[in-house]
Amino acid sequence: MALSSKAAADEAAVKGAPGGADFIAASSGAGTVGPGSLPAGGHAEEVRMRILVVEDEPKMRALLRRALAEEGYAVDVAADGPQALTLAAAVSFDVVLLDVLLPGLDGFGVCARLRRSGVWVPVLMLTARDAVADRVRGLDGGADDYLTKPFSLEELLARLRALIRRGPVPRPAVLQAGDLRLDPATRAVYRGAAEITVTGKEYALLEALLRHPGVVLTREMLTEHCWDLGTSPYSNVVDAHIKSLRGKIDRPFGAQAIETVRGAGYRLRRDGGRPATARPPELQPAQTRPPRA
Repeated sequence: MALSSKAAADEAAVKGAPGGADFIAASSGAGTVGPGSLPAGGHAEEVRMRILVVEDEPKMRALLRRALAEEGYAVDVAADGPQALTLAAAVSFDVVLLDVLLPGLDGFGVCARLRRSGVWVPVLMLTARDAVADRVRGLDGGADDYLTKPFSLEELLARLRALIRRGPVPRPAVLQAGDLRLDPATRAVYRGAAEITVTGKEYALLEALLRHPGVVLTREMLTEHCWDLGTSPYSNVVDAHIKSLRGKIDRPFGAQAIETVRGAGYRLRRDGGRPATARPPELQPAQTRPPRA
């Protein structure tokens, strides 16, 4: 029977994999490749890290599984989106190798759900879709890297090593403290459901504060982050912009997200400056606008 266009592309997608056609014929069932199933001559101590391969095409899944096991990795495989989510919730992986075109839930959806649930394992998206819009969607959705088919095994392994070095550090696609949110992809700022218009410098200040909630950032640190080297950290430029920012994200909502720490700098409260049980006041239309359609 003829292969689908995706399967045919996947069969030739990995260039440079040791064993060639033998990898295509490897077992394709879901499971784990561990120390007990290393290639001949392998040793248990060679298994360094654990990788989840999410790929719906059996031949491509088997190829990746065998190639990574040859490199000494422990490999689990999943054939669809829901199975990938179940495994990722139950096992602590070092990297997830995630195909985009999956049954049940596509790779974009899997990555987004992992991030929303607080799973920060590095994700490398693997797909034949090489359009810029697809790459942007995957990276903005929480993926750490993107590799298009066909690819070389050497490049795949190098990217995996780089992601493993990075580790599972929280990298939220949307920065949030309480009901205060900032989306770096769209450069939009929200308090609850209301979108707030801010200037470029106000956005940069808020982004810096949201990336370090509960941490005091000095005026010098904020100046270095938001202005060029010609701006003196001893001027009142930071104070002036903080005052303006408070007038947009705090005062209209009865909140106090940005705190002044005397003699030190500014700190953003982790709760966004308003307890979850607080009832929001009427919005001031001059400073807010409804969400975009």
